[in-house]
Amino acid sequence: MVIEMMETVDLVMQWLVAPIALVVWYLFTSCNKLSTEVAVLKAQLEASKTSYDREMKEMKETIKAIFMKLDNIEQSLRDR
Repeated sequence: MVIEMMETVDLVMQWLVAPIALVVWYLFTSCNKLSTEVAVLKAQLEASKTSYDREMKEMKETIKAIFMKLDNIEQSLRDR
């Protein structure tokens, strides 16, 4: 009776618990990999956003400088 019970427990462990444990381990490693990839993508997004903001600021300053030069030219032409 005890031997039959041990054989049943062994079969359950072999065909039920072990595959479930394997699936859980696979899901855990996949989840860790995906969370790492998400963190990398967030960092890349932040870097792109910072670069874009810096470029837009430089463009605004350049446009302001161009308009100031145009205003100076217009003013000097009016003074003549």
